[in-house]
Amino acid sequence: MANTPQSKKRARQSEARFEVNKARRSRIRTFLRKVEEAIASGDSKSAAEALRAAQPEMARGVTKGVLHKNTVARKMSRLSSRVKALGA
Repeated sequence: MANTPQSKKRARQSEARFEVNKARRSRIRTFLRKVEEAIASGDSKSAAEALRAAQPEMARGVTKGVLHKNTVARKMSRLSSRVKALGA
């Protein structure tokens, strides 16, 4: 349990940051789910649009420290190759 004023403040900040990060992660997952659903439906146009919408959200997750940059790079690469294969 936090005893010092500093540790109490850090605990409060940690809780607040957790909530913000949770919302960001959820938002990113929603965008990813939309891309996955578009790919599953087989509609290359909507899949490409969904991917274009998801990419800035994923990049924002990196800058905010929610996701690791290599994780996002890997996900973007795999999704874009799947969307590209769908169009071909």
